[in-house]
Amino acid sequence: MNNNLGTPQNSMSSLEQAMLTWVHLVSASIWVGGSVFIGVVLAPLLRTMNDSVEGRMKTMIIVGRRFNLIAVPALVVLVATGLYNSHALLVRPEILLGTSYGTFLAIKVTLVIILIAVYITHVVVISKRVEDKIMAGLFSAQEIQRLRKKTIILGEVTVVISIAILFFAALLDAGV
Repeated sequence: MNNNLGTPQNSMSSLEQAMLTWVHLVSASIWVGGSVFIGVVLAPLLRTMNDSVEGRMKTMIIVGRRFNLIAVPALVVLVATGLYNSHALLVRPEILLGTSYGTFLAIKVTLVIILIAVYITHVVVISKRVEDKIMAGLFSAQEIQRLRKKTIILGEVTVVISIAILFFAALLDAGV
């Protein structure tokens, strides 16, 4: 029971599969869209609105806290629906390693694992304790600058990996 991609068909109805794909895409839109917005729109805009690095960090903390309220659940749903969609392939090495579809899926899964590791690193670097100290003005300008550089790098890596994951999703969807 294979479809034209050489991948096993699942027993879900077309409507169920469409709903699962829709939930996956909405979650991806929240995660990637929000990350790109923060990195490409908000961060540069803050430089024009606030001369203080500490002020920009405080604003980013507030935005980050609000974004995480929807982004973290979206990431969890994204991973869960992605694993569900690919579970049949992940346990079949002949498909995973013997087809371009399997190779692209393995790359996508690897990128997702790296993305989660980068996100966890970001959470560790800017922990709740660190956020609270920044908000209370307990860090020196030099410490704030170091944290800012780390968060910028982690944010850029998150965006690049997220966009790469979307590229591999497009390849999988196209059956390349």
